[in-house]
Amino acid sequence: MFKGTPKLVAKRREEIINACEQLYQTMSFKEITIKEISGVTSFSRPTIYNYFQTKEEIFLALFEREYDRWNEDLSALLENNEALTNVELADKIAESLTRRQQLLKLLSMNNFDMEANSRQERLTAFKTAYGRSIDLIGKLLEKFRPQMDGAAIQSFIYVFFPFMFGIYPYTVVTDKQRSAMKEAGVNFVYQSIYDITNKCLLRLLKFYPPAL
Repeated sequence: MFKGTPKLVAKRREEIINACEQLYQTMSFKEITIKEISGVTSFSRPTIYNYFQTKEEIFLALFEREYDRWNEDLSALLENNEALTNVELADKIAESLTRRQQLLKLLSMNNFDMEANSRQERLTAFKTAYGRSIDLIGKLLEKFRPQMDGAAIQSFIYVFFPFMFGIYPYTVVTDKQRSAMKEAGVNFVYQSIYDITNKCLLRLLKFYPPAL
């Protein structure tokens, strides 16, 4: 690890994460290398290894930041509303994920390999951000659906969070994928991130209408 001030270390880590994010807009995970990332930063490839030991650690840090950003939206939703109907709650959560397309894209990747090739401290930092998302969804349900007990909230989370892994590949498709689906004769109705998420949430919430 580079022996600099915490502020400098954080600044350089952020620059590396930003470079990875920039490349990820036009390149796949497999195509992106430490060398490619160094090419859009202000320092060399060996310097990057002072902050991240593997490419997977950089992606995991980007993943963590995306969860942090979603957590900000969920926190605002929790703090700025006193009561929400099923339609309103589903709408606001779905809208928050519409703004987090990169989080959904990362979720659609092979997270097992990403986590396996990251150091324990980096994985723990990521899991902290991820765990915060689970906690915030639980708090939203506790506040707006007080009739839901702990088991019901846990069941909701165990359905919704695995569902999130499939949102991106079911809503963001390339022309090549569309053509292949057409040639295969698959009658698939494409939906937006908002639509597919909103429908899932409404189905889950219909069992727990707002308390009178």
